[in-house]
Amino acid sequence: MRKLVAGNWKMNGTGTSLAELEALKNSLAQSACDILVCPPATLIARAHWAIKGAFPLGGQDCSSKTSGAFTGDISAAMLKDAGAASVILGHSERRQYHGETDAQVAEKAKAAWAAGLTTIICVGESDGERQANKQNSICHGQITGSVPKGATAANTAIAYEPVWAIGTGKTPTNDEIVQMHAHLRSCLTESLGEGAKGMRILYGGSVNPSNAEQILNLAEVDGALVGGASLKAADFLKIIAAVRPH
Repeated sequence: MRKLVAGNWKMNGTGTSLAELEALKNSLAQSACDILVCPPATLIARAHWAIKGAFPLGGQDCSSKTSGAFTGDISAAMLKDAGAASVILGHSERRQYHGETDAQVAEKAKAAWAAGLTTIICVGESDGERQANKQNSICHGQITGSVPKGATAANTAIAYEPVWAIGTGKTPTNDEIVQMHAHLRSCLTESLGEGAKGMRILYGGSVNPSNAEQILNLAEVDGALVGGASLKAADFLKIIAAVRPH
C-alpha cells in the first residue's frame, strides 16, 4: 500500500497561488508516496491546466445532489469536469460550521463515487470528547454513519483528524495516533468486511515539516491530510520527502 499525502488548501488561494503548484510540479522528484492537492473549487480547472497531470487534484466538498436549484452548491460531476479526481468529505470544519451530519456525508460519498471521484472521509473527536475518553465511540459512530457500504480501498480513504489538533500546533502522542488508527481499522472491518483492510487511513491535524517524518512512518498510518503546510510548495515537498520508501 503506497501512502497518500494530501494537501487541503481550505479557503485559501487565488490565481497567484498557482505558482506554488507549478513549483511543486517542477520540484517533484520520484516520490515514495501518492500525492493529492485540494485547492478551492475556483482554482481546480486552472490548476489542472497548470500542472498538466503531474499529480491529481481534488475538491474540498461536494453536494449530494447531481444538479438542480441549489444555489452555491457544487456537484461531484462539476468537480470531475473541472479536473478533480477526488474530494474531501465530512471535514470537521464542515461538520462544525455547516452542521453536516454523518448521513449527509454518506450521501455525498455516494454522489462522488457515481461521478467517478474517490473520497477522503474525515472523522475525529473534539477536545471535550477526548478528555471524557469518548474518542473511540465518537469515531466508531462517524465511521458507521459516514462511510457507506459501497466503500472500498479503491474509492475511499479515511482521514483521522482530532479536532483539537487542527491548526493548533498540538498533536496526539505517537502511541495515541497508532491506537486510534488501529481502532479505525477495526471499525472499518466491522462495518465493511475484510476489504477494508486495504483502505488507507491518513492522519491529519497540524502535520508540518517538523513532525511529518515521525507521524508518516508510524505503524497504521497510511499517509497524511495536510492543511496550512500544503500551501507552500517548499513545506509540502518536505512532508512528501518524509515518507520512507518501502
